[in-house]
Amino acid sequence: MNEQQTIGIALPSELGYEKVATSAIATLAHHMGFSPERVDDLKTALSEAVINSIEHGNQLNDELKVEIIALIEYSALTLKIIDQGQQPLPNLNLVRQERADHRGWGLYLIKSLVDEVKALVTPGRNELQIKLYVSP
Repeated sequence: MNEQQTIGIALPSELGYEKVATSAIATLAHHMGFSPERVDDLKTALSEAVINSIEHGNQLNDELKVEIIALIEYSALTLKIIDQGQQPLPNLNLVRQERADHRGWGLYLIKSLVDEVKALVTPGRNELQIKLYVSP
């Protein structure tokens, strides 16, 4: 494998398409040598991130795209999940508030499943970066 490779996926903001991304990225992670358990963690984290982008960042507008950029390195996989920022990502350090609808767990779940999480928010753009390291 070259020093770094990049793969991009663009999805419509329609629930269900997160499965396309998780399937493709799971195949990639398996090829990179991630354990089956880590592949499952990655699939869950990516699914949550894409669903958040569809529902919140793009407000379920199927004309807007969610982009997933995979940065493949020898020892790590970084995923950038990008939406149109119609609702900005919350501060990742905030404590989750209890909700009557029991929603709002996505970012907390993502943070518990991956090695690093970063949010980059600018007007009209959210980028959630998640990174997992391949165990030796």
